[in-house]
Amino acid sequence: MDFGLTDEQEQLAEAERAWLVRNDPLARVRATLDAAPITIDPAALAHAADSGLLELLTPDMGGTHVDLAVLTEAHGYAASSLPIADLAIAAWLLSSAGIDTNDSLTGAAQSGGHRSSPVPMAADLTTVAVGRHVGEKEYLTLVSAPSLVAMSTLDLTRSWARVDLSTPLDEGTELPAGTLAAMRDALAVHRAFDALGAAARLLEMTVEYAGQREQFGAPIGSFQAVKHHCADMVVAVESARASLWAAALALDTSVGAARSRATSAAAAYAKAAAARVAGDALQVHGGIGFTWEHDLHLLLRRIKVDEAFDGTVAEHRAALVTA
Repeated sequence: MDFGLTDEQEQLAEAERAWLVRNDPLARVRATLDAAPITIDPAALAHAADSGLLELLTPDMGGTHVDLAVLTEAHGYAASSLPIADLAIAAWLLSSAGIDTNDSLTGAAQSGGHRSSPVPMAADLTTVAVGRHVGEKEYLTLVSAPSLVAMSTLDLTRSWARVDLSTPLDEGTELPAGTLAAMRDALAVHRAFDALGAAARLLEMTVEYAGQREQFGAPIGSFQAVKHHCADMVVAVESARASLWAAALALDTSVGAARSRATSAAAAYAKAAAARVAGDALQVHGGIGFTWEHDLHLLLRRIKVDEAFDGTVAEHRAALVTA
């Protein structure tokens, strides 16, 4: 099976990367890092909404998870505050429930608010989509002005929160059977794609640094030990990308246990690979990643939080064993 991207997907990725370069999310993080937690960038939200990217998975747009994956990786690479995959999955959930995504989501964006998400990635969300099982059935409930409890995490490039569900929820709208399992698989794959994007940037930063930093009158990149580290990082990034592309295809073409197995295999491998890349990057930089001024620690922190959410490496491996 060919896992290569199409010309259209390459163009989509290139256009999104270009927008992110022009609107550098890390510069925005740096501007507020010492003053307040980062929030979702309204310019990024408006860009994604105007471009139709947040409705990519809905039947009207007809996009695929592979299409969304190139965007998720680009936002991970840029350390973007916009939870683009979560918002796109939320729109797909609403369409699965027969809810008009334009009425439910676009109005909030146009009024300066934020869209709904199945995972509260920021404490300034105005709506949260809550999916739950009630006996044999599955339901989706939209919680407006939810009570969000801010979470303190390692990640300084995004804010995270949890929903206070102490108040009983309305029954909500019934979903087709298996929708919530598909949602969980999609979130796991795209969370790993985000980690992959950050790891790919760390790889580039590390190779560049190894070519510039000198020891004993020679670039450290000429030392065999450093060459091995960089080679290991390349293998980790490329193999993780291949496994995640296969999982994204499985999200589009497989159902049930086959889809979940592909998800867990790719998420477990890619998250572990991204963590190894982050560790090697820190080592080659000689510990510089611990300095506040260097961007390395921001990407390392992001990878560590991606590793913890939507299934840890251990949880995905356990799922494979018990499947």
